[in-house]
Amino acid sequence: MTSDEGLDRLDHQRAPIGVRLGIDPGDARIGVATCDPHGILATPVETVPRGPGDLDRIAALADELGAEVVYLGLPRSLSGREGPAAGRVREFAQTLSARLAPRQLRLVDERLSTVTAEAVLRDRGKKGRKRRAVVDQAAAVVILQGAIDTERATGAPAGELVPVDPDAPAPGTNEGTA
Repeated sequence: MTSDEGLDRLDHQRAPIGVRLGIDPGDARIGVATCDPHGILATPVETVPRGPGDLDRIAALADELGAEVVYLGLPRSLSGREGPAAGRVREFAQTLSARLAPRQLRLVDERLSTVTAEAVLRDRGKKGRKRRAVVDQAAAVVILQGAIDTERATGAPAGELVPVDPDAPAPGTNEGTA
């Protein structure tokens, strides 16, 4: 292999560049995290209340932060199976994908993200109501950090691409529920 071939090969293995969002969708709240354009470190952004306006706020955050890819946590059981919660998230993902287009929305395994986030917050002395207020953001950080670590290791986006459904509610409407 020549040195030029080696450089070409390395270029194809680099992780994507650009700001990404991580989202932890819950029944009451949606945690949001972001990372730097080089995908080194995920940081918390905010907790979006679930309900009217949630999709608009997520889309506004994606615009404000310049996100190119959005990772949405997909709840699975420890065995890897998908239950009713995963079905609700997949429905939410279809609506959100249409709202965020042309950005990529990708589903990533979120097993134990909230448990991990709770443990980190507990270790840092956050208790009760204060911990509940930020646990969704912390879970979004765990989801996003896992995705960007996978990107770096594989040179490709993590997770499963959610294609834009032409039958999904029109952008600007708020019909997503999970």
